[in-house]
Order: sequence, then structure tokens, then C-alpha cells
Amino acid sequence: MPEAVPPIAELAAPAAWRTVDFVSDLHLEGSHPATVQAFARYLAATPADAVFLLGDLFEVWVGDDAIDERGSFESECCALLAQAARRRPLFFMHGNRDFLVGEGFTRRTGIPVLADPTALQFAGRRWLLSHGDALCLQDVEYQRFRALARDPQWQAQLLARPLAERRAQGRSARSESEARKQAGTAPYADVDAAAAVRWLRAARAGALIHGHTHLPADHALAPGLARHVLTDWDLEATPPRAGVLRLTDAGLQRIPLAPT
Repeated sequence: MPEAVPPIAELAAPAAWRTVDFVSDLHLEGSHPATVQAFARYLAATPADAVFLLGDLFEVWVGDDAIDERGSFESECCALLAQAARRRPLFFMHGNRDFLVGEGFTRRTGIPVLADPTALQFAGRRWLLSHGDALCLQDVEYQRFRALARDPQWQAQLLARPLAERRAQGRSARSESEARKQAGTAPYADVDAAAAVRWLRAARAGALIHGHTHLPADHALAPGLARHVLTDWDLEATPPRAGVLRLTDAGLQRIPLAPT
């Protein structure tokens, strides 16, 4: 039996918007300053009327209370985001690395958290936005973890632990992730095409925009239906990776931001 389609939130773009940017999978962390700096430059220079951050903005997020720790990476990032959000609207969507982002993040940055998925009405069309992890159905083990990690009671129990303990868990998760990268293991299963079509039809949208898989491409799913996959960011990779999917009245355009 097919997986049920989750509730789909709605967001109508103001009539004044002409350009919208989508980014995901920056995996920001203090040990990768080049990516953080590239993101800061992008936020200062983008011509977009709004920016959508579609998950895994952070390599790991151990709780909003980390923002209040003096000199913390989270505090510095939120100051950068708050400054950017004063110039134009920014929107955040949870990923599999930063699902603990909560109301404290929104208070400190002014950036609302969108439900996953959300249908965006813009430029006369409907665009379905998602991080993408919920559609990777072949990764059964991860889907079990995802269901657990999104449970409010489970999150409350985790956040009740001391910040230092949560930071240690985060370091362990980063080490495991790095080991998979060094082994050359594909990070995630790909999106299930049939499930993506069901989501699009339920949302009455013509295109799905998502990240998560680190496999940037444009896919035709069915007549009139497509999905567009965002790139991840890693300015220390060889070759470096960074980019934006930009939406205007004229259509979609991929904007590379990494040096060549």
C-alpha cells in the first residue's frame, strides 16, 4: 500500500516578489569556515526577494539553547541569519541534521520554520517544497529513525539532557558522517518517484524542489510534473560545491557559487 501523503502547508508569495532563491544542505559547522564565509557572501549579494533554506542548513543542531552559549558557533550563525533576515524574508525547513531547530531559533533570527512539505504559490504556479528525506522510502532504517526523531516527546527527552552531552552526541554523529564520506558511500537513497508524484498531485503542484540527496539534477516524473534537486555546499571539497536554484517569472535557473 502506498505511503500516505503528509499534510501540505500553503504559502502564497506576496505580489511584489520577483525572484526567489532555494538552497539546502550547507551543513554549516565551525570546522568548515570556507562554506560559512561563502554563505555570508551569498546572503549579502543575492538579488532575491526571499530565500528558502530547505533543510540541513547546519551539520548538526543540538538545541536552541546552544545559541545562548557565549561565543558558540550557533550564536554566530544566528547573528548572521538575523542580519540577513532584516534585508529580505528568509524561511527555514527542517532537515535530517537540524530537526531540533525550534521557536528559540525563530525568536533569535526572525526566520519562521516551514512545515515539510509546503506548497508555494509564486509566479502563477504552485511549487512543492521539501527537504526530501521523507521521500527516500528505500532507506527503511532511516525512515524509522525519522519517525522517532520527529516525535515531540522524544525530542523533549533529548533536549532535557545537558547541552554538553548533546554536543558530544553531535560530534559523534559528525564523525560517523565523515567516515561515510571517506569511504565513498552514497549519503542517502534517492527519492521515490512514485511517492513524489503522489505528493505533487495532492498539492496540485507542477514541480517539487528539494535537497537531501546531494544529487543535483532536474527530473521529469510524469507529463507536467518534475522535481528539481538542490546541490549541497562544500567549499573545501575538490572541486568545491555551492549553488542556488533561482526562480523568477522566466523560470528556474541554477546559479553556481563555488569558484572554478
